Amino acid sequence: MRTVIVSGASSGIGQATAARFARSGDRVFNLDIAAPQAPAAPGTPEAPQASGTSEVRWLKADTADWAAVQAAVRQVREETGRLDVVIANAGISVRHGVLDIEEADARRITDVNLLGVLGLWQAAARIMAVEGGGVLLATASVNGRRGYPRYADYNATKAGIVALTQTFAMELAPLVRVACVSPGAVLTPMQLAEYTGEMLADTNARIPAGRHADPTEIAAAFHYLASPEARFLTGQELVVDGGETAGATTSDWGTALATAP
Repeated sequence: MRTVIVSGASSGIGQATAARFARSGDRVFNLDIAAPQAPAAPGTPEAPQASGTSEVRWLKADTADWAAVQAAVRQVREETGRLDVVIANAGISVRHGVLDIEEADARRITDVNLLGVLGLWQAAARIMAVEGGGVLLATASVNGRRGYPRYADYNATKAGIVALTQTFAMELAPLVRVACVSPGAVLTPMQLAEYTGEMLADTNARIPAGRHADPTEIAAAFHYLASPEARFLTGQELVVDGGETAGATTSDWGTALATAP
């Protein structure tokens, strides 16, 4: 039975990922500043698309607070006697143009999305490197692969996660494997909060798969990366985007700006 930590697992991709590992029999801990969301009624657009959250233990922690994260990681290690998989998933975004970005917003986004990954990975790696290995994973984004209007600071943090992935992999090999998942559009509460129905439909029309991903599909990618089948995979970014970036259709600046008031 593995011990797994997932940050930001109270909703969306993190919740689906934590549930996926829990269903496999792993002991899963959710590091999140917010309490877990109750799944919405099945079939509704707001549903986090995950179940089994009662099997996941919530540890309240702001992932931007390195001291709190280190304490939580130590607690998990002490309680379970091991640390196998750590997934840095916590992330936030604010929709704003480059001329309107507030310093407080940009710093908070950077602290959570990028430095939060660095802090959690470092705390876990210090244990894994001594105790014989483990797997470090993170949620990046296709937004980090090309310019996308209204999310400059968010995009920059996601690009940074890819750089962290490559660097951690090189320094910690062969004991610790490191990888990240870059989702395209995913139907999460964060996406639903920022996009109107018209914007969601426009995005779907520009994705070859014709739809947003379900959070469980991203969770499946994480579960694979943490599995023995992926033991030769490290330092890599796994893109799960329904073909979104294959032809760069959704990064077309004219269309993106037209649908981004």
